[in-house]
Order: sequence, then structure tokens, then C-alpha cells
Amino acid sequence: MDKEIPVLNKKCPICGKPAVLEYQPFCSKRCADVDLNRWFNQGYVVHTNEVPSVEEITAELSKKEE
Repeated sequence: MDKEIPVLNKKCPICGKPAVLEYQPFCSKRCADVDLNRWFNQGYVVHTNEVPSVEEITAELSKKEE
């Protein structure tokens, strides 16, 4: 079993436990996977003032119809 090396003064952004070097900035593979799943499911959003073009809206709507 690999020894987990803690990262000093860093906490996992998912659960708050101390981060470990192997999964930095997370404490475990589970928390890293939870974060990745949030990205895949659009759980994280970067807000912007840009207005999407007609082509972008049409492409997004056609994806949802499939």
C-alpha cells in the first residue's frame, strides 16, 4: 500500500480533509472523481457577459434533441 504524503496547510476543496501529494489538491481519488464528475455534468460554471451567437445556440439545441 502506498504511503500518502500530506500537503502542508492545504485542504481538500471537496471535503476539507488534508490534501495528499498523490491527489493534490484533493485528499483521495474519490474526491478527485467527485470534482471531475462536477465538471462533466456542468456543475461548475464560469459566468460571462458574452452573448452566444445564433450558431452556438442552434448547435446546443440540436445536441439536446439527439
